[in-house]
Amino acid sequence: MQTRSSTPWSLILALWGAGLGAAAQYGKVSVIFDLLPEAYPEGGALLGFVVSLVGAVGIVFGVVAGLVVARIRYRRALLAALWVGAAMSAFQALLPPLPLMLLSRVFEGASHLAIVVAAPTLIAQLSLPRDRGLTLTLWGTFFGVAFAVLAWLGRPLAMHFGVSALFLAHAAYMALFAVYLSAHLRRLPPEAPQPPFSVRQIFRDHATIYRSPRISAPAAGWLFYTFCFVSVLTVLPPFLDPAHRTMILGAMPLMSIASSMTIGVALLRFISAIRVVEIGFALSALCVVWLWAVPGAPLACLSLAAALGLVQGASFAAVPQLNDTAATQAQANGAMAQMGNIGNTAGTPVMAAVLLGFGYAGMPLVAGLALAAGLAVHIFLGYLRKEG
Repeated sequence: MQTRSSTPWSLILALWGAGLGAAAQYGKVSVIFDLLPEAYPEGGALLGFVVSLVGAVGIVFGVVAGLVVARIRYRRALLAALWVGAAMSAFQALLPPLPLMLLSRVFEGASHLAIVVAAPTLIAQLSLPRDRGLTLTLWGTFFGVAFAVLAWLGRPLAMHFGVSALFLAHAAYMALFAVYLSAHLRRLPPEAPQPPFSVRQIFRDHATIYRSPRISAPAAGWLFYTFCFVSVLTVLPPFLDPAHRTMILGAMPLMSIASSMTIGVALLRFISAIRVVEIGFALSALCVVWLWAVPGAPLACLSLAAALGLVQGASFAAVPQLNDTAATQAQANGAMAQMGNIGNTAGTPVMAAVLLGFGYAGMPLVAGLALAAGLAVHIFLGYLRKEG
């Protein structure tokens, strides 16, 4: 794939667009969660699983997805996942009985995993080395951009035309990208053959991933990033000035994206992605100290988001820098999916429990320790890479 004389930007953007659809598999339910009781009045606590099942699949099968996608080929896996995603959204638009809705979310979780493993692997393979920092930083924005679009357009659509309209719109979106990518990805040269799939090989490769300081490094840091970013955004609002609360909460994800696409991309032209991640963790920890000293300070909140943006984009850019082959890149992306789901799932409950036990002062303490741990694990894995 590296015989190209230029990066195919239209295809890169299409793969990023597929990532937006994958993020929307989470976000389409999150933004209308308060509307679900109207469709499922007897759902009760089970409605929470409509949101969380996609993440649960990622926790259990994140690494497995990377291994499976490498074996069944990235293009095939991506296209199948897009069609499955389209089919599940179309089915959900029928508002089926809750058990079937939950089952569809399990299939959607598998679809999500295949996309977030295959798409960045293909982006890395398609991009010229000089452009990889930019293309993979762009990929790293897919969650933030998708959630913003769903908040601005998806929720109003559901409010005016019902939740089924949002599910149908998502189904059409996924099908559109499946059709486009089916035509364009067909022109890529075949990938290298992979060992035959077996359960024993899955366990062997799983151990290989987490023993390798190259394959596991992006995921190791990603765990601490996701633990902090989502949890801080969730528990911070009560401690912000009500007059600025909405502005700050809306600006923080945008600040993170802007930082990764500007400062992050610029730094990647001069230093390694891992070094950018380490700088991001160090600056984030300092911003958390600032929040501890000046609770709810708007500039501290925005600075924290900007610093975390460096971690966000450079973590994806680190995957091809540390791993030369498409197979190991898929393994690294699968590990990132697994660790990201663990961080997203654990972060908010832990932070909420700390707030209940220790008040506001506990939040920057726990966040600071997690960010310091992210920096430390990267330094340690860097030492192992040098020793190896």
